[in-house]
Amino acid sequence: MNPKIIHHGAKHGVTGSCHQLFIDGERSVLIDCGLFQGAETAPDGSAGADRLDIPFAVKDVGALVLTHVHIDHCGRLPWLLAAGFKGPIFCSEPSARLLPTVLADAFQISVTRDRMLVERYLQMVEARLRPLPYRHWHTLYRSADATCRVRLQRAGHILGSVYVEFELSGKAWPQRRRVLFSGDLGAPHAPLLPAPRPPWHADIVVLESTYGDRVHQDRRHRRERLREVIEQALEDGGSVIIPAFSIGRTQELLYEFEDILHRQRRKPGRHAARWEALKIYLDSPLAGRFTELYRELQPFWDDEAKARVRAGREPLNYEQLVAIDGHDAHLANVRRLALSAEPAIVIAASGMCAGGRVVNYLKAMLGDARHNVLFVGYQARGTPGNAIQTFGPRGGYVEFDGERITIRAGIHTLSGYSAHADRDDLTRFITRMRHLPGEVRLVHGEDEVRAAFATHLSRATAGKVRVLV
Repeated sequence: MNPKIIHHGAKHGVTGSCHQLFIDGERSVLIDCGLFQGAETAPDGSAGADRLDIPFAVKDVGALVLTHVHIDHCGRLPWLLAAGFKGPIFCSEPSARLLPTVLADAFQISVTRDRMLVERYLQMVEARLRPLPYRHWHTLYRSADATCRVRLQRAGHILGSVYVEFELSGKAWPQRRRVLFSGDLGAPHAPLLPAPRPPWHADIVVLESTYGDRVHQDRRHRRERLREVIEQALEDGGSVIIPAFSIGRTQELLYEFEDILHRQRRKPGRHAARWEALKIYLDSPLAGRFTELYRELQPFWDDEAKARVRAGREPLNYEQLVAIDGHDAHLANVRRLALSAEPAIVIAASGMCAGGRVVNYLKAMLGDARHNVLFVGYQARGTPGNAIQTFGPRGGYVEFDGERITIRAGIHTLSGYSAHADRDDLTRFITRMRHLPGEVRLVHGEDEVRAAFATHLSRATAGKVRVLV
């Protein structure tokens, strides 16, 4: 007998993650509670971006477990609390450090900028936070009929990200059941993060499938491809704009650029002088705060990153990195880079170009062939980033605030920098379990992607695993 699982988001798309696992009768636990983004729809078919309410009863939801702090996994938390949720919030120790900053920013954007209300909200959340160490079982719920234990394992997606294992036992579960929720899985060779390792077994796996229909470019050589794309773009005589989410991708890019600069100094290439003069602008106050938190969370970095620190390097804090904080300084930087031929790299949010400071750069530079835009992350359907990525190479256009901008800037995509596992990584996560799961439920993927990956995974497991889409 398998437990009941209801998906309240990320079922027919890649945002709005929210899943409910029932333990004992109506007693349940929630895994993630994220915002919908772009043109994706909520489970009832309504426009996802406008769907903020909680369309299910929360009185019997005993706890919330967060896989990580990206907004599409935790952004509906204010509405969950408003709906009456009173339980604890479990997450990893790094996530507990990062979450208040994420939630404060989201709350100010979508609810109110009233400082007192923001502080009250954060106090309410922080009072419920229950950070858990990796790899240790914790008893989440116990009754006369059922016991539920939870364990967090590193997922390698962003710092603090986890996949979640639940073990159900007791009279209601005479045969113990192990249920795994993948959250967002990372992939090997991601900067700063150890790769996720699959568990020995699970009976049911709720598995993300964002890139279940493709294989990323070789990650082992992605730093060299990043260097080549930047050098090619800078020869055009302008700046390179990199839309990136404030947490995760930004820190990985800063880490990679520090390594390129370090290698150019040790063994100069033909563009060494250009790299030496290059400024890397981090134009996002929020990304700056997260970068500081990442530096404070060095004990959770992988071995390679720790070795660089021991060697006297500062992977997230170096001379050519320039942080822009104030709004006036931001606007001045946009004007200067748009008009000048100053070589520069700009990393700015949001990652899907749906808001934030990157929009001002794009408005000013997309129509100029000297500049380039480099995408290193997933662009959801209905977002400006997806439109630029899709139509830019064809000389198309994009609209910002009702203004149509013809795209003349160069458009590049490096899929090797995706923070998500690809088809082969997802497949190995399942097939390298000592005991294959009986059932895999695919979520967090577009319909056609889930269908393609279901076929692939069924073949890879020789039909031994039941794959549901």
